[in-house]
Amino acid sequence: MAVKRKISNRKTVDGKKAVAKSKTSAKPKTAAPGKAGSAKPSLKTVVIDALDDMKALEVKFLDVRELTDIADFMVIASGTSDRHVRSVAQRVVEKAKEAGFRPHGVEGQQDGDWVLIDLNEMIVHVMLPRVREFYGLEKLWDMTVARRAARA
Repeated sequence: MAVKRKISNRKTVDGKKAVAKSKTSAKPKTAAPGKAGSAKPSLKTVVIDALDDMKALEVKFLDVRELTDIADFMVIASGTSDRHVRSVAQRVVEKAKEAGFRPHGVEGQQDGDWVLIDLNEMIVHVMLPRVREFYGLEKLWDMTVARRAARA
């Protein structure tokens, strides 16, 4: 008994046989980033989500607009080890780039004790707990209204 096989549509090009492209493998078109159909998440949301994804410890978000012109916000987070600190910082950079926020600079990734990410309007510090305790950035930058008035 002869077996009948269905032969796919073939076109000849310069005497050679070529298989026609199937139409089912075409990917659906999606809206380009930045177009009206897609809402861009805020930088704060992107950073907080990235820190949460990598299980950063003791995340503190500070509004420093009244204190300095270098940034509007500062985020301080801790990691459990130098590898964790580097991984958390790398994830923040990746997620920020994906969302359309280009980091101005990243410092300290080689050592992993303290990684600083400059995202223009926000500065993210990811550090080991002992380094965080030693430098005390929260005490330096977290100036509540009462403390500012008492200091002046």
